[in-house]
Amino acid sequence: MADCECLAGCLFFNDKLQNMPTAANSLKKRFCRGDNANCARHMVLAALGRERVPPDLSPNQQDRARAIIGGGK
Repeated sequence: MADCECLAGCLFFNDKLQNMPTAANSLKKRFCRGDNANCARHMVLAALGRERVPPDLSPNQQDRARAIIGGGK
């Protein structure tokens, strides 16, 4: 798999989240350097644009991403 096209500006990948998960390196390997189709951050970005991606959203929070996309929070 190819790297995600959003790596350069991704707060998660660049360790800029305030509360980085302890499994951050594992998540980076799975979502950022693997299949980003299920990355919560990428899901919101693709559906609503970069400005709607919450700064504290982790790649494994798909349920939260779906709620954001669906209009909830």
